[in-house]
Amino acid sequence: MKKTAIGLIAGWALLQAGAGELQWLTDLPKAQAQAKKENKLVMLDFTGSDWCGFCIKLNKEVLSKPEFAEYAKKNLVLVEVDFPNAKKQSQELKKANAALKEKYEIKGYPTLVLLNGEGKKLGEVEGYTPGSGPKAFIAELEKVKKKA
Repeated sequence: MKKTAIGLIAGWALLQAGAGELQWLTDLPKAQAQAKKENKLVMLDFTGSDWCGFCIKLNKEVLSKPEFAEYAKKNLVLVEVDFPNAKKQSQELKKANAALKEKYEIKGYPTLVLLNGEGKKLGEVEGYTPGSGPKAFIAELEKVKKKA
């Protein structure tokens, strides 16, 4: 009986861990097609994932939290546009990310750009205020959505 209970608890914990996992794409055309099909917005996260302090804080304090995951699953198709120092990327991905950075005139990291399924830019959120958490961040995304 004790082993069964431990097994059930362990299984539940694994399911909970997987439930919060968000899918981040790196292919914008695929993301746009998915957003159009699912009637969602595309959120491009321009980040320096392994060197940018505010990007790391945004990920830790917002993007990895269950509250954001729940919002994102209902409203967003997520695209990571990463400019790492140490993390390996293909030349093709580096080139695609550089083209997106130029197209959306990204000046700093993190910058989050919202697009509709057609690829039209609706707005952006620049930077991150540490400690503001998922609720404040989601409110910023909602402001961009309402302006569009």
